[in-house]
Amino acid sequence: MTALAEAGATLEDVVRTRMYLTSADDAEVVSAVHGELFARILPAATMVVVAALLDPRWRIEVEVDAVVQ
Repeated sequence: MTALAEAGATLEDVVRTRMYLTSADDAEVVSAVHGELFARILPAATMVVVAALLDPRWRIEVEVDAVVQ
């Protein structure tokens, strides 16, 4: 959320999210948190499982697109 704030945006400005998981086992938890954060906003969302992320300690990477007026 820091990146959004630095760009002058809030969660309400998010129009699309992409979630990259290294394990499908995390999908339910990630989906639940995404649902809590974006329940009123309902951005387009994609969740995919990838072989790895750049740092092997990372389990998820999230990208968001926001439109700031």
